[in-house]
Amino acid sequence: MKPFEVDAEKCNRDGLCVEECPARIIRLDAGGEVPVPADDFASYCIACGHCVAVCPTDAFRLNWLSPDDCPPMVRDLGLSPGPAEQFLRGRRSIRTFKEKPVERASLEKLLEMACYAPSAKNNQPWHWTVVESPAEVRRLAGLVIDYMRGFIAEKPKVAALLSYTRVVAAWDMGFERVCRGAPHVIVAHADKNWGFGAEDTALALSYLELYAPVLGLGSCWAGYFYMAVNAHPPLFEALKLPAKHKAFGAVMVGYPKFRYHRLAPRKPPKVTWV
Repeated sequence: MKPFEVDAEKCNRDGLCVEECPARIIRLDAGGEVPVPADDFASYCIACGHCVAVCPTDAFRLNWLSPDDCPPMVRDLGLSPGPAEQFLRGRRSIRTFKEKPVERASLEKLLEMACYAPSAKNNQPWHWTVVESPAEVRRLAGLVIDYMRGFIAEKPKVAALLSYTRVVAAWDMGFERVCRGAPHVIVAHADKNWGFGAEDTALALSYLELYAPVLGLGSCWAGYFYMAVNAHPPLFEALKLPAKHKAFGAVMVGYPKFRYHRLAPRKPPKVTWV
């Protein structure tokens, strides 16, 4: 079976599919009627779909992806610089949540959008574990505290630098600073032998965090939780992560308790022009 078909009547022979193919495995030979696959197409195609998405005449069709599978870009939905800047600057790390669970459909939409993040070789290595029950989030936060207590006993100075002592002290006083009372935690994990696991999952989690406000949700990187997952077997096992996987990040998700009214500044870029 051919890896792709090109409709000769629709193709305008502009060569966009050839130029945009990341692996350079599509050819448009001199005098050729339409683009054709290179001999090593099957070995190097990363299934990115660029060839189908870039074709302006819908002439290109992979054997697994057609133009009908790809919704058209709606140009009127594009963001101008002003709204885009406010959107990006207005995102806040939320650490105070309403006592209201998020509907599963919204959590599923978050994860769907996260999966549109770029990844090395279009590997899309991420897997997701969603702690959906607020009570389970609290229980797992307790496992993080258990891990911190052991760490404090072994390395008190390092624990102090990591603020573990303050977090445990707050817990003992009834304040949960591990997951901040968030109703849900989402853990991103992948095969521990994939060399770009950290980068790929960080990008996916960034997409998730950027899309959360669109759904009226807030999120924050769950640093204490994430640091404990790979170091504390009881937590790793409680999350039922595959043995060959590694957790590369986690975020708290819920409805923000408060609204922000201004855009806080950030440090200016530290740039070296070469």
